[in-house]
Amino acid sequence: MARNKNREDPQINSSSMADIAFLLLIFFLVTTTIANDRGLFIPLPPDPDQMEDIDIKIPERNLFKIQINSADKLLVEGEPLQDVNEIRPMIKEFVLNNGRDPESSDSPEKAIVSLKTDRGTTQQKFIQVLDEIQGAYYDMYADRAGVTNKRWRELVDDLKDPENKRLYDIGRGVGEGEDGKVAFPMQISIAEPTKIGG
Repeated sequence: MARNKNREDPQINSSSMADIAFLLLIFFLVTTTIANDRGLFIPLPPDPDQMEDIDIKIPERNLFKIQINSADKLLVEGEPLQDVNEIRPMIKEFVLNNGRDPESSDSPEKAIVSLKTDRGTTQQKFIQVLDEIQGAYYDMYADRAGVTNKRWRELVDDLKDPENKRLYDIGRGVGEGEDGKVAFPMQISIAEPTKIGG
């Protein structure tokens, strides 16, 4: 029995493949959820081109200085510090001074925490110190609102709830400052890193 040489090989009809691929693409676009990473809650500084040349004089007593060198060693208020966890109570004491100690801040609204790093400072150490700084402020806000630090961070995530908004306003001192401004602002100055290390 001889095979018919003129007979064509069977083929699969692929005319609907483009439609199927398009439908799959639409399906995955509609059903995929993208994780919303929160990142650090730090306001970015304005563009240097848009800033006016303003020379603001801040009294030394209102600055709490933290420096991290290229070897990740800490210098807090001119003194070496080994344990990062010691920063939090120091900041709380500095901010809540209210002019009692002449070497410390005049009031919470004038207190500024200054963080300066080096090019060789690791991200891990930077974030660890920044967490302690923000944690100190969250502790103070929570104490003013009469809640725990954990509860404070939860209520900040849902300020649409009237009770959360009320506690938030109490903690931050909204309306208590000059001209109704926040009386208890989180003022963290992150300076340009020095170019000494790596």
